[in-house]
Amino acid sequence: MIGDRWGVTDSETLRSYSCDDFVVAPVLRAWRGVWVEVSVAAVWPWVAQLRLAPYSYDWIDNRGRRSPRQLMGLPEPQVGETFTTAGGRKLGRIIAVDPGKQLTSTIMGAFMSYVVVPQERNRTRLLLKVVMQTARWAAPGLSVGDLIMARRQLLNLKQLAERSQRPD
Repeated sequence: MIGDRWGVTDSETLRSYSCDDFVVAPVLRAWRGVWVEVSVAAVWPWVAQLRLAPYSYDWIDNRGRRSPRQLMGLPEPQVGETFTTAGGRKLGRIIAVDPGKQLTSTIMGAFMSYVVVPQERNRTRLLLKVVMQTARWAAPGLSVGDLIMARRQLLNLKQLAERSQRPD
């Protein structure tokens, strides 16, 4: 499908993600991934902070409100909590979490898993898989739309995690 992969390897598309447990026969399956040049411990707090803002194009999905650029010291996410806040509105909910490893949520009919995978030399793979049961005709458009927003989100999280680890 157009837009179903960005920045991921074949093996990353074959691995199991928590979101797979919530949609039996998804019409939409999309994978996204970035390399982050810091440890999982530096990346995870930014994933957990998605509860405060979407971290993609703030002018589109956050009504122009800037997503926080500093860590806010949030406690670990919990199942049942709001997934994110956009434009001052709480949206979605967290449906599975393994602190420091993965956060799975649902929003607007989509189920998504953010996974942090430690790599050699203090590097991290930040992976996102999105699954959704939707009309077949809608899946390509949703996939491309998600690609645009998710790509920006992952690149922003990467930049913030790497910046937060640089010595001043």
